Amino acid sequence: MPNKTAKPAAKATVAKPAAKAPAAKAPAAKPVAPKAPVAAAPAKAPVAAAKPAVKAAAPAPKVEEKKVVTQRQGFKANEFVVYPAHGVGQILAIEEQEIAGAKLELFVINFIKDKMTLRVPTAKVANVGMRKLSEPALVKKALETLKGRARVKRTMWSRRAQEYEAKINSGDIVAIAEVVRDLYRSESQPEQSYSERQLYEAALDRLSREIAVVQHSTETEAVKEIEAQLAKSPRRANAKAEAADGEGETDAEGDTDDTDGDDTTVADEAA
Repeated sequence: MPNKTAKPAAKATVAKPAAKAPAAKAPAAKPVAPKAPVAAAPAKAPVAAAKPAVKAAAPAPKVEEKKVVTQRQGFKANEFVVYPAHGVGQILAIEEQEIAGAKLELFVINFIKDKMTLRVPTAKVANVGMRKLSEPALVKKALETLKGRARVKRTMWSRRAQEYEAKINSGDIVAIAEVVRDLYRSESQPEQSYSERQLYEAALDRLSREIAVVQHSTETEAVKEIEAQLAKSPRRANAKAEAADGEGETDAEGDTDDTDGDDTTVADEAA
């Protein structure tokens, strides 16, 4: 009897440790695996931090565009100037542009009446003949020129028209005044031809614009002042006697058969 009871007791002690072994294996390997992706996540942070460095370099060229130049070659921004081929204009700005890989400084000139903007390289102003406005003394001389007697060369009209146009585009205020004086016709004189009228109006426009800016008046007031000076000139009818000594007769265009190129006064053809 004592031996039979001892065997079950031994079996009971062997079975208890076997049941604990599987419970310990389950939690041993699984908790380690989820930690790997958590460590890889911070690696993306340096990539995002590198992008702002590229954007910061982009605004650098804008620093050059902000350069403001106010004076070049003796001319200033907002100043009125005379450009021979177009008359009086105003410098809006002095800007820098890149053309064919080279940087150029340009005067931006606005001609309000012509609704035109012109860009002239600052280094070329002397070549194109751009100048400052005439001094008041020179304007006075131009107005005095208008009171003189008209002088016309005894050449064909086509040649004289070229000379008038050259004077208008010269930018010389006195030369322009001479064109206005020579092509002016009073009410008692015969009407101008179409080509004469065009040249007269072009010269009158150039002259009146500059006088208006110099005297700080309107163009209408300047035109009235010009016409008042022209009215003071000797009557062309009185000049007919002096012109009679010259050779050749004047035709409808003011042409003569004398091509010696000498100057002569213009007679009133209506007399």
